[in-house]
Amino acid sequence: MTIRELTDVIEAFAPLSLQAHYDNAGLVVGRATDQIRGGVLLAVDVTEQVIDEAIELGCSLIITHHPIIFHPLKRLNSASVVERCVERAIKHDIALYACHTNLDSAPKGMSYRLGQMLGVEDMSILEPTVEGAGYGVVGTLAEPMAVEAFFALLREKLGCKAVRHSEVVKPTIQRVAICTGAGASAMELAAAAGCDAYVTADVKYNNYYEPDGRFVLCDVGHFESEFCAIDLLFDILSEIPKKISNFALHKSAKSHNPMYYSM
Repeated sequence: MTIRELTDVIEAFAPLSLQAHYDNAGLVVGRATDQIRGGVLLAVDVTEQVIDEAIELGCSLIITHHPIIFHPLKRLNSASVVERCVERAIKHDIALYACHTNLDSAPKGMSYRLGQMLGVEDMSILEPTVEGAGYGVVGTLAEPMAVEAFFALLREKLGCKAVRHSEVVKPTIQRVAICTGAGASAMELAAAAGCDAYVTADVKYNNYYEPDGRFVLCDVGHFESEFCAIDLLFDILSEIPKKISNFALHKSAKSHNPMYYSM
């Protein structure tokens, strides 16, 4: 199977046309016509540890949520993590593919998957872009949940060390808006949707004033909100018949959060 044949499956679910104008989703390193050898590794980010893992597993393709090259590179001389990762991928003939904001905005994409993990039902798109696609979701829990129990649910399902949140202005949570990654810009849409809680990440200090008594803003962390990309991509690619794919599909054990906590 060629890289293009595999990425066509991903792009049928999350077309590259859905990516944001600033993004760099798609095949970042490698040739689309190359055959996939050995295995495919799924991770959140391309890191040196993930490349080591790919080498150990004999993978010729790494598929991540975040693209390793986001800004233009002027040189390759090992001066940065990005340069070292690209150099090592090329040296070991490993292709790098990213499925980023197109996976965020695809119908039943990242936020939808996170909503499923939290038990949110009857989800609709929070910020529509084109027909059937957009960023974030809003839906309801089957039953109202005490706010502390909701925080505990976030910690359990998303592996959060802690949940940063605004003032608790709701005793119970039932209607929930979600946007994986940095979603502070959609807070007014969450308010307009009548949410009791808005779950997102990368919230800045002043943003915590913006709920203004209308809902509870929950910052679960960028990595924690997007780790579900691995399972989502695994499910998409598992639809390829084994007799056609002829490669091993691996979930990275080395994909880790670059942010650490001292408790």
